[in-house]
Amino acid sequence: MAQEGAVNTEQINGDSSKAVTFISFKPQLVLPKAEEAIKFYKAAFGAEEISRVNHPKRKAEQDLPLIICADLKIGTSSFLVCDQTDDLPLTVDGAGSGFILKLETEDVVAAVEKALEAGAVADGEVTEVEGPCGGLLGKVKDPFGFVWVIALASNKCSETEA
Repeated sequence: MAQEGAVNTEQINGDSSKAVTFISFKPQLVLPKAEEAIKFYKAAFGAEEISRVNHPKRKAEQDLPLIICADLKIGTSSFLVCDQTDDLPLTVDGAGSGFILKLETEDVVAAVEKALEAGAVADGEVTEVEGPCGGLLGKVKDPFGFVWVIALASNKCSETEA
């Protein structure tokens, strides 16, 4: 029988619903000042703005249009930046507590320095990490409360293990 070797995912996962395949994963940062955040991410991390959707109607008291969603790209990864709205409130007192973003680079020191020049705050010192995937590691907190870990690129780790 052809099904004898098949794995019954319903029994493994305890779920009889249809399997779901995700196409991508994009963290979405909800901020009170998305325009400032976009400028910071461009200056600090070389982010590229892929697309942006502004709210079609701007409130008279707002200097900048409300950003419904801006798609930013750093290297091969992307994330979304959105203005805080009543429909999309901040979840943790306006700060990114409990959420860490990791950037991989060939030059950790230069990347940390660039982020600091753009307005980030150092979270400790750049340190050497022990082990087969060792290398420099630095942490910065952006002006919006999110912690960014800046580390040696993963491909260097793979080369070290080989």
